[in-house]
Order: sequence, then structure tokens, then C-alpha cells
Amino acid sequence: IANAGVAVVMIAITMLAARNVPGVLEIALLQRLGIHRGSRYAITTLVQYFIVALGVTLALGTLGLRWSQVQWLIAALGVGLGFGLQEIFANFISGLILLFERPIRVGDVVTIGDLSGRVSKIQIRATTIMDADNKELIVPNKNFITERFVNWTLTDQVTRVVIDIGVAYNSDIEQVSELLMQLAQNHPKVLKEPAPAVLFNGFGESALNFQLMVHASELGDRLDIRHELNSRIFHAFKEHGIEIPFPQRDVHVRNLPLAGAANGLAPG
Repeated sequence: IANAGVAVVMIAITMLAARNVPGVLEIALLQRLGIHRGSRYAITTLVQYFIVALGVTLALGTLGLRWSQVQWLIAALGVGLGFGLQEIFANFISGLILLFERPIRVGDVVTIGDLSGRVSKIQIRATTIMDADNKELIVPNKNFITERFVNWTLTDQVTRVVIDIGVAYNSDIEQVSELLMQLAQNHPKVLKEPAPAVLFNGFGESALNFQLMVHASELGDRLDIRHELNSRIFHAFKEHGIEIPFPQRDVHVRNLPLAGAANGLAPG
């Protein structure tokens, strides 16, 4: 009974330590070392796993259960659980891979399938992504290992913004190119290096197609740059008499003979 009481106390201390030690470690040491937020999260998570494993091992040892006595039972249970709960085990191992390899980190902005958002948690079974609507999306860890995804902020937040513009066929392409370049260079959030670029992309059905390519230093600037450049392009084209055409179609109308006339009958 005394050993059981000691084991319960050890389990309680283990849970308390697993809940508080990682936070103390991050505040007292990791933040002062200037480590990236994602790296700090990975370290504190692994420390938490280690504390739980150590506490459970010591508690079982207090009850007289040694590894040599239960290793075959644990091996058999491991095989059975591996077959019965293979998805859970796959997600657990994938979570460990994410913490060690770090293709994603807490705070990164990712796109997987049709889901996009900022990573807020990497847990044992799943990763939590916070989207632009402040909704928490739960994605199994295995998806980040077996599927392709986009990490917008893994090594660099500089991204390219591409704006498609169509102008009328009677437009001066040199004037359009110079005007687009001037608007991009005068925008305060557009990077000077890499430099903006204008591409005459080709001949569309109703317009001459141009592309304006600029770079943003931060991911959060993409929407502002796109909105402001679109507005400035619209007003600049209107001021210089450059037409943004509507879709155009040529319709050919033919007078076909009536079915009755084709049979020798006068139309009624």
C-alpha cells in the first residue's frame, strides 16, 4: 500500500512537472537565447514527453514492475495496438518527425489542400491551424508527412505578387509597360530588390494581357499591395485613356431556309 501511495504521488508530481516545467524553461532560458518560436515549442514539447516517460517509469518501478518483467507483454501490446490503432500511431510518429525535422513550426503560415492558416499547435495526434476567419482547423500530423503542402514562411517571408491586367488592342504597349512599372516602383511596400517586372504576356481574345510582378517583404503585405496596386492601376489607366476592355465576341447571323420551304411548301 505504501508503494502504491508513493507511485500515486510520483504520478501527480510528474503531471505537475510536465505542465509547468516546459513553460518555466521557455521563459527562464529559451526566450533569452533568442531561439525561434517554433524551435522553442519543439524543445518544450520534447521536454514534456521526457518528463512524462520518466515519471511513469519511476512510478512503475516503485510498484515493483521492472522492464525485464513486462517487456514481452509490452511488445505484444505494441504489436496489437500497432495493427488496431495504426492511424493513431502513424500520427504520433509523424508528430515526432515534425518536431525534429521542423518542416513546419508554430507561427508558420501553411497551405495544405484547400486549407490555409497559421500553425498554432503541434500536438501528439494533430496540428492546429488558425485560418483567417479565426477558425481552428485540426489536421492529422500524417498529412504533413505524406502530402504536399506549402509553407509560406519556412526560411523567408519574401513572396511574389502577380497582378494580371488586360488592355484594349489599340493601346500603346510601351506606355502601358512604363505606367505599370512606375506605379510599382512608387509603392512604399513593394521591394526594390528583387525589382518589379512587367511582362507582355500575350494576345487574349479581347485584350492584350500584361503581368505586373512585385515582391512583398512580409506575408501580411500581400493583400494590401494587391488592393492598392489594383486601385492605382485603374485610376492611372482612366487618367491616361487606356481602356480595360469588356469581353468581346463576334456574332455571325445566317438566314437558314425553313423546313417547310425545303420541302417545297410556302412558308405560312
